[in-house]
Amino acid sequence: MTSGPEGTNSGTASPSSHGDGSAARIPDSVTEALKELQKRTGFPISQENGQRRYGPPPSWDGLPPPKGCEVFIGKIPRDMFEDELVPVLERAGKLYEVRLMMETASTNRGYGFVQFTTREEAETALRSLNNHEVRPNRFLGVMRSVDNNRLFVGGIPKNRSREEVQEEMRRVTEGVVKIILYPCVNDRTKNRGYAFVEYESHKAAAMARRKMFTGRVLLWGNTEVKVDWAEPELASIIRRHG
Repeated sequence: MTSGPEGTNSGTASPSSHGDGSAARIPDSVTEALKELQKRTGFPISQENGQRRYGPPPSWDGLPPPKGCEVFIGKIPRDMFEDELVPVLERAGKLYEVRLMMETASTNRGYGFVQFTTREEAETALRSLNNHEVRPNRFLGVMRSVDNNRLFVGGIPKNRSREEVQEEMRRVTEGVVKIILYPCVNDRTKNRGYAFVEYESHKAAAMARRKMFTGRVLLWGNTEVKVDWAEPELASIIRRHG
């Protein structure tokens, strides 16, 4: 295994490589199964900022698959990893990338995102894998991926301008495209104490949410903010399928 940037592992993701300092470990039997999976497919596995990434294919040349190739997978058993999940997903078609959201190094959050190489394969996954029994009495939930690029950020000091909020959000997160900041009704020199932050992609927004959700990132050095998806679609999907 080779090491990438801090918090990232390329090759087989380290059993204890999790940003929250958790001492939990993936069982040795699962680690061996993951190595066998990589030996068969050649796909890299990495873990960074609360998610495991399987892919892209080592032989892939060119741009990533177009929009419409990704599906949301919910109801994943919390102790399931790529060694069990990938063979099931491969029944629908050729995989480009699997992103498994993690709670700790040895426990996932029950959901992830799967990108196939074509829209037709994603459609096949929607038809054939939804309610698929992945373990005895454990059924996957598969839906179209919601491409939400916008976060709600509450707790913004009311004396901060849009330019100041944009500068600070770009300092602590990557991929910020636009800041929406509404003025107070009674005093238009102040904001309402919250902002909507739009990112260049859903992935960038998800990474920013993960980074700020723990409360360990303070804006302007002393301001703890509340962060969540600006629209309810993804949260609703997770509640139904998590």
